[in-house]
Amino acid sequence: MAPQQRRARSRRLAVVAAAVAASAALASGPGFAAGAGVARVADPPAPTPTVTAPTAPETPATAEPAPNPTSSGPPATTAGPTAGPTAGPTVSPTAKPTSAPTPPPAAGPGPAFGAYLDYGPLGVARMAQLSHWLDGAELRVGHTYLPGDRWSNIEGRPGFLDVWADWRAGKDDRMLVLNVPMLERNEEGVSDTGVRRLLRQGAAGQFDHHFRRLAERLVRANAPDTVIVLGWEMNGITYTHRCGPDPEAWKTYWRRIVTAMRAVPGQEFKFDFAPSRGRDAVPWTQCYPGDDTVDIVGMDSYDQPTGISFDEQVTEPYGLQEHVDFAKSHGKPISYPEWGLFRNGDNTEYMRRMLAWMDEHKPLYNTVTDYCPHGVWQCSRNPGASAVYRAVLSGRTDEPPATPSTPSTPSTPTTPATPTAPVTPVPETPKPSTAPAPQPTVNCSPLNLGDWVEHWIGGRLCVRLDWWSRNR
Repeated sequence: MAPQQRRARSRRLAVVAAAVAASAALASGPGFAAGAGVARVADPPAPTPTVTAPTAPETPATAEPAPNPTSSGPPATTAGPTAGPTAGPTVSPTAKPTSAPTPPPAAGPGPAFGAYLDYGPLGVARMAQLSHWLDGAELRVGHTYLPGDRWSNIEGRPGFLDVWADWRAGKDDRMLVLNVPMLERNEEGVSDTGVRRLLRQGAAGQFDHHFRRLAERLVRANAPDTVIVLGWEMNGITYTHRCGPDPEAWKTYWRRIVTAMRAVPGQEFKFDFAPSRGRDAVPWTQCYPGDDTVDIVGMDSYDQPTGISFDEQVTEPYGLQEHVDFAKSHGKPISYPEWGLFRNGDNTEYMRRMLAWMDEHKPLYNTVTDYCPHGVWQCSRNPGASAVYRAVLSGRTDEPPATPSTPSTPSTPTTPATPTAPVTPVPETPKPSTAPAPQPTVNCSPLNLGDWVEHWIGGRLCVRLDWWSRNR
């Protein structure tokens, strides 16, 4: 490794170390980090998933934005976090709920899994913490998003991809999943007329160079086998990269992007076609660009709409069963890049059935969206579903999909009974290696570390004014 590469890697490791310190905020309560008197002022606001109405236009930032993906969409366009999470409280990532007994490790391997935990280095740091909460279960999948506000970010601006690429290189069987928008201004409420014009420009090759640059940066970062979730949830109306205004142009544009990225020497990308479950604005089968440019047929599947049962999610038009059947007919593996709770609250039945469904149908990977209202680890609103998730996956060590195990059936999941009464999680105090860490206070002074550092650690740091006297 050249000296400049070693220096760059050292800088990235320093960024991850800062992220780990900032991530310890969750272990001491929302917004604060234990140890060394450092507290993180705020996490990025927790965004909401796709619904059947357009999102409100966002005002593009004047500076390079900090990525902040939605549960079913790309990073927002704000220049950085300014407030704490709006979707509710979080639970301590190192604490384990005492509302249910710790189950034994799950028997046998299952699908490769992970979680969306944060878009930057905090996401990498929190994977180790989530694994600890799951009694050492192996998280083989890391998932992040590129911002869709401007082309310079869709190209994977320098510095953003490196920390994720370093995590991917840590073990041979790890998988990096990257959601890539197909168009800039991706959440700005562009009209159908505007979308149609942009799709036709893309189909004519006007945007190929942006994706070549992204591919080159991924290869240089030593992440040539990244799974690219390109133009996700194209069957809805939330994103500018939607298919509905012109499906034929959309499919041609997809093929041009894939062709441009595959032309970069050294690449080994896999392209994941991932609509949202159900018909949405247009049947997702009308957007399928062809077997030669699709490697994986994915699906984003949240527990919605209100009142729908899991059986209905399976059997509805363009639902879970049609997804599995479609992929099989095209000789493609399936995936679930986004899934989780939503409109039906702390739904233990959904959690049991979805996990059993994935154990049965063996997707190439799945990543739960882990923040409120969807999550099970960073969200305290879902204690029952959290207990089910942990019971099923605790201690699980994944194996590559080429080594299948005997599938379980949705009707007979191998999980312990879920409490019938509402459960209030009572996080345990994290077990430190020496003495318990002192409880942080709000008496701190913000540090101005500059936009670049604050972008990578997910917010501004502040120093508690009384830390020196407590730690003497």
